[in-house]
Amino acid sequence: MSAPHPTDITLHTETKCLEVGFDDGSRYRIPFELMRVYSPSAEVQGHGPGQEVLQSGKRSVNVVDLAPVGNYAIRPSFSDGHDSGIFSWEYLHFLGSQADALWQQYEQRLQAAGRGRDDPMPTQGRGGACSV
Repeated sequence: MSAPHPTDITLHTETKCLEVGFDDGSRYRIPFELMRVYSPSAEVQGHGPGQEVLQSGKRSVNVVDLAPVGNYAIRPSFSDGHDSGIFSWEYLHFLGSQADALWQQYEQRLQAAGRGRDDPMPTQGRGGACSV
């Protein structure tokens, strides 16, 4: 069975959520913050298990642009400059259907790291000299 496809997508900038209706009859309002902290980009997810980068300070993030990617996804541009995540229809359906569990996991990860939702992202070193 194929993944559900969207029948309509609406940006709600006032309430900071993306509303998506799917052809299986489901409809979800996905908060921009949830989309941002679970972005499927390598910047957030890393390049393999255990390389995820915990996001924080994203409560007030907005989606400033939404671009289609072929017939299978969208690429939101967030107000914090992040724009490399490609959200497939399947992934949007996952975010919407699993939102409660994902919020809980996110809050647990923040707590384990000693951080809060509104804490700014920690600064990372810019790296040292390259060795040849």
